Amino acid sequence: MFYLSAQTSIIREGPNRDYYLKKRGEGCKHVQAVIALARRRVNVLWALLRDGRLFSAQPPLACPA
Repeated sequence: MFYLSAQTSIIREGPNRDYYLKKRGEGCKHVQAVIALARRRVNVLWALLRDGRLFSAQPPLACPA
């Protein structure tokens, strides 16, 4: 499911396609780059669930220490 989601997301311009093209530029084959993107999307989803946040295009502000 995440692989298909990642593969579909690289069709349009945006951060997912940029990440895919970055991985391709690093020498990854198509399948490897899509798997890396799928893994990244899983990590973002997990962080949202863990922190109880809603998705926004802007990254969260760092908490002051």
